Amino acid sequence: MKPIRFSNHARETMSFRGAIEQEVIEAIQTSPWEPAEHGRLECRKNFAYGQEWNGKFYATKQVRPIFVEEDTEIVVVTVYVYYF
Repeated sequence: MKPIRFSNHARETMSFRGAIEQEVIEAIQTSPWEPAEHGRLECRKNFAYGQEWNGKFYATKQVRPIFVEEDTEIVVVTVYVYYF
């Protein structure tokens, strides 16, 4: 697999939304890729969470990176995180 690079925006959104780099990498490496808006790609992976986020307990965290596959690398543009 190609190396994965995180844009500055992706790093900021990960921090704000509660994702870590390893979760994003695992999602990209192990989940099916689907087309996203603006010619980008996306995937989703659920992780056992079992913690509080913003004062509410959640059992599962879903990480959804949006990325572009270039010739020599995969560039993560942003990351969405859902808790349920």
